[in-house]
Amino acid sequence: MTYQITGLDPQPFASLFDMDDAALAVRNARRVVAQADRGYPCRISLEDARKDEVLILVNHISHDVPTPYRSSYAIYLRPGAQKAAYIDTVPPIFESRPLGMRGFDQDGMLRDAKLALADEADAAIRDLFANPGIAYIDAHNAAHGCFAARIERHGGLS
Repeated sequence: MTYQITGLDPQPFASLFDMDDAALAVRNARRVVAQADRGYPCRISLEDARKDEVLILVNHISHDVPTPYRSSYAIYLRPGAQKAAYIDTVPPIFESRPLGMRGFDQDGMLRDAKLALADEADAAIRDLFANPGIAYIDAHNAAHGCFAARIERHGGLS
């Protein structure tokens, strides 16, 4: 069994980067400046922004399903970021962070969950995907609760 972790498509967010602060506020978004090299994870590139880098903080529906598990929360986005893709390896924003891994079936219902402590993400992903009823996993930062990335099966189930 292999898995793929992908960043968000930047296209739906492209217009945000051209908006002034008043227009962003109407959309409940904010322009922020990273205060450190860690702690501002871009959900497109799946990398932390660098200190003094400008980002957009916006509410994002990460689990848009017609079930009680529909979910949204604030995420950071970097202008000009390229959509990241990782196969059988975890992205930089997973490293050294505790993550909540939520395993969902094809109907968007929660079937299992794991807490992955720092540097345990790969093992938690593989453990959840050992259950054939789990179609995908949403990773969330354990402390803040924000969506980190979607993890999907890649290739066969074996």
